[in-house]
Amino acid sequence: MAEPRWLTEIRAAYDTVAVDYARLLPEVVEPPLDRALLTAFTETVGPGRPVLEVGCGTGRVTAHLGRLGLDIAGVDLSPGMVAVARRTHPELRFDVGSMTELTAPDASLAGLVAWYSIIHLPPELLPDVFAGFHRVLAPGGHLLLAVKAGDRLDRREQAYGHPVRLDVHWLSPERLAAQLGAAGLPVRATLVREPVGAERQPQAFLLAQRAGR
Repeated sequence: MAEPRWLTEIRAAYDTVAVDYARLLPEVVEPPLDRALLTAFTETVGPGRPVLEVGCGTGRVTAHLGRLGLDIAGVDLSPGMVAVARRTHPELRFDVGSMTELTAPDASLAGLVAWYSIIHLPPELLPDVFAGFHRVLAPGGHLLLAVKAGDRLDRREQAYGHPVRLDVHWLSPERLAAQLGAAGLPVRATLVREPVGAERQPQAFLLAQRAGR
């Protein structure tokens, strides 16, 4: 069976931009409120507990969460991004893989982070992706999502100085909350903030939790 176009395009785009992405965004550059959410997630999950960042890119957020005290690893579809992550953060584990086919054992994780990574998936895939998140999270485990808030498709032809073909979906926080709830991951908190700097749309952050203890 042929690989889906969206998957091929995501991998190719991020393989193309990996080195310049790391050069232009070498550390966590998120605004203070976003960093506070990452800290709150760390404290909610608890230090030393196993967490996975899906769509980790060059590992900059993964490493930040590791410094905050999480036992965290990263997975990304792009071998180019994973190579940069491994080179830049050799103390952490990074694997090539897809959030649509997570290999983590059932109920093995205390936390999952998808920091602006589900925005590249076709929206119709999200219910199945969230079901996969539910599978790998332990009862009581937490999920942190960051997305571009809205309801439109932004087709990118240029990124980080390179020509690419890449879809960026602006996603409705209300629709995401409903889909997460249907997957057994009820949302405990939602924050939507106005654009900062070069951002063109509000940003949304959702903290969900798998039911049970």
